[in-house]
Amino acid sequence: MRLILASGSPRRRQLLTDLGLTYELRLREVEESFPPQLRRAEIAEYLARHKAGAYRADLASDELLLTADTIVCLGDDVLNKPADAAEARAMLGRLQGQTHQVYTGVCLLPGDGRPPVVFSDETTVHFRALSPAEIAFYVATYQPLDKAGAYGAQDWLGLVGIDRLEGSYFTVMGLPTHRVWPALAAFQVGRLTQ
Repeated sequence: MRLILASGSPRRRQLLTDLGLTYELRLREVEESFPPQLRRAEIAEYLARHKAGAYRADLASDELLLTADTIVCLGDDVLNKPADAAEARAMLGRLQGQTHQVYTGVCLLPGDGRPPVVFSDETTVHFRALSPAEIAFYVATYQPLDKAGAYGAQDWLGLVGIDRLEGSYFTVMGLPTHRVWPALAAFQVGRLTQ
């Protein structure tokens, strides 16, 4: 099957490329709200499936759509993408010196009518205590507005702020590659050849 990526995330594109996969990129705006009764992994899976639904009618029978969504949770509070620099600073102020969870939900939707495959992966992230100056520098210098929780593990703040991870680093980046690869292989996408 031909792989279609429906994600504006440059990190997801890079991870698929690093896996040696070829894919077509398709983008459209999809509302990212979720029912309030959902919690943690349920939210990430719901959002990934919801995004896929927006593309269902356009898929050819030989296409496999990949959508994903990453959320950051501090307790039961979901820290989405910040609306502005002030909200980014506030989020990072809450995360500093704390342990939080990152969930990435993935939906693989085949265009041939088979049901979607939906799963999520969780990583626990430990942040050291950050100074207000470090947080202000990061928000002013990098681009935290397109990232759940206002940070990227691969960015400066991740380099200086993450003490340790329990789980996959790539889940925090936005695509649990250790789970995506075998799921794609089941659809005969990215098969290794001799």
